[in-house]
Amino acid sequence: MALSGPIPVHMEMVFPHGCYLVGEVEPVRDFEKSTKERFVQARDKNTNELVWQVAVMDGDPKVKVAQKTVAIKMVDNAEPQTLAIPPWMPFVPVTFEHISVTPYVHQGTGRLAYAYRAKELRAVRTTTGTGTGTASGGAA
Repeated sequence: MALSGPIPVHMEMVFPHGCYLVGEVEPVRDFEKSTKERFVQARDKNTNELVWQVAVMDGDPKVKVAQKTVAIKMVDNAEPQTLAIPPWMPFVPVTFEHISVTPYVHQGTGRLAYAYRAKELRAVRTTTGTGTGTASGGAA
């Protein structure tokens, strides 16, 4: 089979109406190595870099409310920097570079779901002001 592993996609394919940062960058827990008393951060299987996660809201008005927030994982040994919210907006409009998607069957629902990874997080420039700053990580 020609496809194996994460499938590279473009930002416009995943978020044609854009997306907005709605949470902080958080470390992803390694459930096999962590214990109740000790948190161990997950590492990427290919690069051995630390795995981080950030929540974004899909800007598509037709997406159901329950599906609006999506988790994007990023890989980097340094914590990706959170971007400042512009004073004229409730959320930071962002874009991702080097997005990949991995389809899987959700064990709880039995439905097709997608896991997303990205290499770099950037604020989107807006007409009311400028978004600046980046948070980087490696694509997995």
